[in-house]
Amino acid sequence: MASEQTVTAAGAPLAVPLAAPGGISEFWYRFSRTRRAVVAALFVVLVVILAVGAPLVTGYDPLSGSADALRPPLSAGHLLGTDHLGRDIWSQLVYGARVSLVVGVLAAASALALGVLVGAVSGYFGGWVDGVLMRLAELFQTLPRFVLALIVVAFFGTGLPKLVAVIAILSWPQTARVVRAGFLSLREAPFVEAARIGGAGSWTIIGSEILPNLAAPIVVTGSLDVAAAILLEAGLGFFGLGDPNLVSWGSMLNAAQQYLRQAWWMSLFPGLAISLVVLAFNVVGDGLNDALNPRLKS
Repeated sequence: MASEQTVTAAGAPLAVPLAAPGGISEFWYRFSRTRRAVVAALFVVLVVILAVGAPLVTGYDPLSGSADALRPPLSAGHLLGTDHLGRDIWSQLVYGARVSLVVGVLAAASALALGVLVGAVSGYFGGWVDGVLMRLAELFQTLPRFVLALIVVAFFGTGLPKLVAVIAILSWPQTARVVRAGFLSLREAPFVEAARIGGAGSWTIIGSEILPNLAAPIVVTGSLDVAAAILLEAGLGFFGLGDPNLVSWGSMLNAAQQYLRQAWWMSLFPGLAISLVVLAFNVVGDGLNDALNPRLKS
């Protein structure tokens, strides 16, 4: 099976598998030493809990208006105030977290799966396969992701599945390059050669021997991809290209544009939510890198 071989990719060392004996307890010990990462992880958990329990923590339908338009924060019955249609900002914020998290997690998972597949095939087989796949990755990396996402969504319409698909298709090259670098380093390792001699096929070696050693950088890359996907979804929502049937933080900012002076809270709270959640996922990613990086072990 996989050894404790380590490699480097994009300047970041690749750590041992998370499933190594004693690895979970050691991982948690190292991760908990970075207090900002623990705080960020707890914040992400809190946001997830609020999103899942949205009907229990809000008393209003986020899409239903009322006569209480443009009420400031701490108004009677409206903790964070209301928007121009009398919709409760707190309810919109909590339900909007659902959209951001669903898009972020699904898009990142899809991009991760595609990136791992492309990177594994490219790094293991090499040759013309590697050349074609990496040129394709470079093509996607040179394209302005946000502009291309705007064009695709504008042409093919909005909707949560389309948003997830567009963001995933535009986000896989980074993961592919990280995985490819790991495979290039490990494909000639002694334990891989032993598996070949033992009669293991290429896909068995890829899935059972090499990939487990790349679990750490894949996990770190995935956490960063979630943050990038949330930010991209918010940007599309801000330009009015989100799902019109759902409340999102980006659509809240879009609605707040005309009321920046009259109702500052309409833009402040969704803007803070986007910034804090994206920052939290990035800090968690840094914490994961520190915890899983073998070069940082004392």
